[in-house]
Amino acid sequence: MYNFKNDYSEGGHPNILNRLIETNLTQQLGYGEDEYSTQAKKLLRENIDNPNADIYFVSGGTQTNLLVISTLLQVHEAVISAKTGHIFAHETGAIEATGHRVITIETNDGKIYPKDIDSTLQEYTLRPHVVKPRMVYISNSTEIGTIYTKSELTDLSTFCKEHNLLLFVDGARLGHALTAQNNDLKLSDISKLTDVFYIGGTKNGALLGEAIVFNNSDIAPDFDYALKQKGALLAKGRVLGIQFLELFRDNLYFDLAAHANKMAMKITNAIRQKGYSFLTDSTTNQIFPILPKEIIKRLEAKYLFYEWAVIDNNSSAVRIITSWATDENVVDEFISDLD
Repeated sequence: MYNFKNDYSEGGHPNILNRLIETNLTQQLGYGEDEYSTQAKKLLRENIDNPNADIYFVSGGTQTNLLVISTLLQVHEAVISAKTGHIFAHETGAIEATGHRVITIETNDGKIYPKDIDSTLQEYTLRPHVVKPRMVYISNSTEIGTIYTKSELTDLSTFCKEHNLLLFVDGARLGHALTAQNNDLKLSDISKLTDVFYIGGTKNGALLGEAIVFNNSDIAPDFDYALKQKGALLAKGRVLGIQFLELFRDNLYFDLAAHANKMAMKITNAIRQKGYSFLTDSTTNQIFPILPKEIIKRLEAKYLFYEWAVIDNNSSAVRIITSWATDENVVDEFISDLD
């Protein structure tokens, strides 16, 4: 059974594993003060073209979202998200458990736009009887595989500044967004247009780990306290630092994401040629083809994937995710098995 359910079924890229072995007995300072973490942060600042960014390495995406949102918001403040957003749909109420409401917006493409936020703000004007919207949370790529254009992100950024809203980008699959065939954003654009974002490693070649980037060091000057208090400050921070150092050496991070996208697009093109449609217009490594149920049943004998949405009595949309390590031979076999 080959697993197309997620992009973290494999371990870590060999470069990372080799580097961990090579440095294993080299003594280092703890809690992220090791030389590898320091070098990785320097390299990331160069990549985002922001020497003043504050960067923190943590172990996972849900932990990242919880830490950022709960630290930046006051007790009466809320975060706005697409209804498909990870913080609302797949994080077990982690944000609400910290006392912050997630205000959701219905969306067809996984993205939210200034007009959506404006309508939401109008619903929360009865001060002090309702929560105060203070942050906008988006994902790039989104949870349904779509991406933001530079124009869309610029419009969001401008709107948020005008309305005193923080803009936070979930970058669990940021590499896949930035290497998508129709992308026009650069990593440096993300840094300029947002208040905080993170670069996902777990879903793109790392064993684990995300890099939180505060684009202005004044946004969260005491974030290190929050990391420690909430159990996110690893004594062996070197494990995270080494991974990001390797991922951003020689463009590896983007090469891995591009491979995942390429495998997904190969499947997409084959499915389109066979006359089938898609639930969303994804150009990243998550695709949602609508297939007859008899084909789905046959594929399930050899492959793992999610049946995402029932379309009618005869067909459903499934979610197929490719990874940095997806074997093209398996992709070819999957395409052959569609017949």
